[in-house]
Amino acid sequence: MTEQFDIVDPVRAKSLVDVIVERIESAIVNNKLSPGSKISEQALARQMGVSRGPLREALRRLEGRKLIERTPNKGARVTALSPQDLEGLLVVREALEGMACRLAAERMTSEELAGLKSLLKEHSNLEDVRKGTGYFQETQDFDFHFRIIKASGNERLISILCEDLYHLLRVYRYKTSRMQGRAAKAIKEHARIIKALAARDSDGAEAAMREHLRNARAHAVAAASEHS
Repeated sequence: MTEQFDIVDPVRAKSLVDVIVERIESAIVNNKLSPGSKISEQALARQMGVSRGPLREALRRLEGRKLIERTPNKGARVTALSPQDLEGLLVVREALEGMACRLAAERMTSEELAGLKSLLKEHSNLEDVRKGTGYFQETQDFDFHFRIIKASGNERLISILCEDLYHLLRVYRYKTSRMQGRAAKAIKEHARIIKALAARDSDGAEAAMREHLRNARAHAVAAASEHS
């Protein structure tokens, strides 16, 4: 009996932390917790109806995802990037995702390509996209960029883009996707990327991805500069 309890209990505790992480990350992405805002463990625990233990573990995970930063004697805050920091991050993203897209053109299977086409069709029918009010994708397999990065087959690129930078980038991707006219343009840019991938045109795929990310960067940096 004791052995069964030892197996079940950690799973229950872990699932609670996962839920807390998901809810706080969603609040950060949707700007309900704005960049630079202070994190009060006591207030969050009370609001979410959880104890401080699992909340602290969730905050540690979010810190690992670079969504929260801790400063000695000041506590935890939602990560806030300056326009310069943001531009630097997005320049790195352009270079790395451009390379991932180049590799995907060479290595992507027919099944992965068909799945990507189907995903874009699904995205095109999203209500926010049709209305032009936003184009924000769910995580991982429902994310157009995530699938291409995975299809590159390069574990180093996958680790950097799908783990180290992924969650922080999602925050700014969300903000950019809601800018006027961006959703329709992004869908068209994604279609051009798929066309190059389907043609196994590695140069064209990298160029299309870089162009797409340069456009997104221009919107994001302009918005960050205006807000700053």
